[in-house]
Amino acid sequence: MKRLLSACALLALLAGCASNDAVDPHGYDKTGTASYYGAKHQGKRTASGERFDKNSMTAAHRQLPFGTRVKVTNLNNDKSCVVRINDRGPHTRGRLIDLSHEAAERLGMIKSGTAKVRVQALDD
Repeated sequence: MKRLLSACALLALLAGCASNDAVDPHGYDKTGTASYYGAKHQGKRTASGERFDKNSMTAAHRQLPFGTRVKVTNLNNDKSCVVRINDRGPHTRGRLIDLSHEAAERLGMIKSGTAKVRVQALDD
């Protein structure tokens, strides 16, 4: 009986890990906190399989499909840029999106490290 319960628990855990939490990007428009990642991740594989480049205009998002292009606007200074989702994250609770260093620089948030942003999916 213990083996059966253990097997059921393992299967439930694996099913939860395999679930696709992706959201439909059409009409996606959320406000939250952005952060950025850079040098220590340079060259490492992203969740999409491509190598991270801190100088590219990319971002990590928990649910938007890979390849989705989003407009990110820093609500503190009204600067905005367009990034492509190619990774999963952020891995810090309370954050909406992790940006590449280049995107964070264009948004004027390098010094602060985080910023309140609006993220809007673009229809291609």
